[in-house]
Amino acid sequence: MTRRSDWPADRTQVAEAGTGNGGDSALSRAGAESPRSPRDPVERARAICLRLLTGAPRTREQLAEALRKREVPEEAATQVLDRLEGAGLIDDAAFAGAWVESRHHGRGLARRALSRELRAKGVDSSVVEQAVSRLDTDQEERTARALVDRRLRATRGLDREKRLRRLAGMLARKGYPEGMALRVVRQALEEEGEDPEMLERYLPEV
Repeated sequence: MTRRSDWPADRTQVAEAGTGNGGDSALSRAGAESPRSPRDPVERARAICLRLLTGAPRTREQLAEALRKREVPEEAATQVLDRLEGAGLIDDAAFAGAWVESRHHGRGLARRALSRELRAKGVDSSVVEQAVSRLDTDQEERTARALVDRRLRATRGLDREKRLRRLAGMLARKGYPEGMALRVVRQALEEEGEDPEMLERYLPEV
């Protein structure tokens, strides 16, 4: 699995790019953007990108969008983004891998939800598919069951139909396929003592 240190732009790398301690010399003069200091578009684009990368990892498209909003010319933006990518400060594959690990283990998101989030950040579909493929169906189902187990107590006292709807809906919002969500909820409730025949009225066998 990708570790935190593998995020596409850690602060040490960005600091070195800004101070000239490593990487492309074209990045060495970067500093914070200042409206009082007129700069050529390339220098301004570089400063914007490095400031953003110091705060958090970003995809190439996120940085490109930030430059567009600041009306940096496209040619200058592309030049800077290419150099940052070549220096390893932009790495969408590493970003996607770290995102999948963090959001799956931290928030319990399934592959479908993770894919949607990464595409919204401008990550290429092939890179997204490679990143989410690290999660297999068995891992998703184990995580789904852990999520249901944590919510079971909070649903006790609700009528059966509302309880089923709430638990399955929670999994659906996190991107779990309907069949898996229903199966996991059914198993959890049966193990808790719910009558399988009564569950069948609301939750068919899957």
